[in-house]
Amino acid sequence: MPSSSPINAPHSMAPPTDDPRWRLVDTTMRHYGYAPNALIETLRIVQESFGYLDAIAMKYIARSLRMPLSKVYGVVTFYGLFRLKPPGEHTCTVCLGTACYIKGAKNLLDAVKLCTGLLLGQTSADNKISLLSCRCFGACGIAPAAILDGQVIGNLNSSEMEKHIRKWTVSK
Repeated sequence: MPSSSPINAPHSMAPPTDDPRWRLVDTTMRHYGYAPNALIETLRIVQESFGYLDAIAMKYIARSLRMPLSKVYGVVTFYGLFRLKPPGEHTCTVCLGTACYIKGAKNLLDAVKLCTGLLLGQTSADNKISLLSCRCFGACGIAPAAILDGQVIGNLNSSEMEKHIRKWTVSK
């Protein structure tokens, strides 16, 4: 159960900036009593608020929750849905779990590369598209699958993936 005991509170640690979004982050950590088990929820709130997790945010969280920065970074890099860079306007996350990989996830990545020139983990120079991967997001029954701008799309093939990506690359 979360604790708000002042004993667990950090020593009057100010947020990295005066950005009001840090209040939500601080509220989350305070709700959990600044305990280490607040890490994933705090990371989620930071990413939801700022779009990604940068070094400044990870250092602040590590100090506030009194844990090594290496542990925070380890959690961020372990879970595929945390981002270390600002995402593009459009995000394509290809599942690389066993079922998706066997059923053609590599072909989906190749289709994105053909349309955009992007490799995994890259964002286009114009910040329009980010190409990410995830080990598995539980859509094995509709493999191969990808998350395109937050929408899970399954049973994809290369040409369908190209059509989706080309919609994002057409100038408006």
